[in-house]
Amino acid sequence: MQKPTPSRDTRQPTLSRRTVFAGAGAAGAAAAAVAVLPGVIQSPESPAATDAPAADGYRLTAHIRRYYETTKV
Repeated sequence: MQKPTPSRDTRQPTLSRRTVFAGAGAAGAAAAAVAVLPGVIQSPESPAATDAPAADGYRLTAHIRRYYETTKV
């Protein structure tokens, strides 16, 4: 068995560029999540969607209407 060299035991880990960028990326992702999450609110379904009879086929629901709004140019 080899004895560890004293220089290795007393060295402090250095902050590498990779660690800094990983931390910045994680902090950015956390900041984006915090900024977006308060805007996510459970909205009640519209009465038209709940009163409609159950049909097998295409139904225009709230999330589909939201999608159509995002595709407008």
